[in-house]
Amino acid sequence: MPNLNSQFPIPNYTICKSRKLITLLAVSRNLETNMPRTQKNDNFIDKSFTVMADIILKMLPTSKKAKEAFVYYRDGMSAQAEGEYAEALDYYNEALQLEQDTNDRSYVYYNMGLIYASNGDHEKALDLYHQAVDLNPRMPQALNNIAVIYHFQGERAKETGDIDGGEALFDQATDYWVRAIRLAPNNYIEAQNWLKTTGRSQIDIFF
Repeated sequence: MPNLNSQFPIPNYTICKSRKLITLLAVSRNLETNMPRTQKNDNFIDKSFTVMADIILKMLPTSKKAKEAFVYYRDGMSAQAEGEYAEALDYYNEALQLEQDTNDRSYVYYNMGLIYASNGDHEKALDLYHQAVDLNPRMPQALNNIAVIYHFQGERAKETGDIDGGEALFDQATDYWVRAIRLAPNNYIEAQNWLKTTGRSQIDIFF
């Protein structure tokens, strides 16, 4: 996050993928693995993935509305990866109008949160991350990003002399980091170290 001056930066390059897209990516990776090395280039892979995605999308045992939602989601991720954030948000909002699967909706909210976070709108990002977690409580990356923002806000509160407010925000960051680490104990090493050095770690969070 460019505007988040903290020791726990949010990775704005991480785009969450739904279960449908993971299936399509697996096919794409298999296609890349089995093709001649001379044909392995980004443009070829991109075109091949698009073709395979369209074919498999037609075969997915889902409703027409769900398939339409996925197309918007796929296009949103493509635009987001290219830095076309306004376009990506438009696609994601269209996807949310159609998508009914709560798991897939959580990924859309998460990706939208990444965009707002990268633009420095932390409050909007928090709201979207919370919506993602409400739908999918087992999303450690969203829990981590919530914690990062609370930690950042806690630092800023202390810098302005609001010690109690800063500590309260640190407590909130702790709660979300503990949840994230329990789901992904091998990740978020910086957060784990902060929890230990500040005496906020709980004895069972790494188990």
